[in-house]
Amino acid sequence: QVQLVESGGGLVQSGGSLRLSCTASASGFTLERYAIGWFRQAPGQEREGIICIGTSGSNIYSSDSAKGRFTISKDVAKNTVYLQMNNLKPEDTADYSCAGLYWTEHCPLSASAYDYWGQGTHVAVSS
Repeated sequence: QVQLVESGGGLVQSGGSLRLSCTASASGFTLERYAIGWFRQAPGQEREGIICIGTSGSNIYSSDSAKGRFTISKDVAKNTVYLQMNNLKPEDTADYSCAGLYWTEHCPLSASAYDYWGQGTHVAVSS
């Protein structure tokens, strides 16, 4: 059973930073072979794709809300993908989840395209 596990969420003040991690826990599931996307969902709102990284790590796509503030990186040795979030705003408050899509360079920001999901981690930004 493939599992993705997110960590790093918490409470931060507006303007602060957080780094979220997405680690694959199943044996043989190497993130090197997967595109990873980060998604978030605030209460009462639809899930939003914010940023993703393709299989090789060469292609990164991000939403307008993430550009200039959020970055994504993949550490193959640690089998972990990171989401670095800077200059956080109260409107970034949401549950953040990572998702995996096998062998895709041009990763989509559409949740329906992804096959494997983590349970999520909550980010709260206070004003």
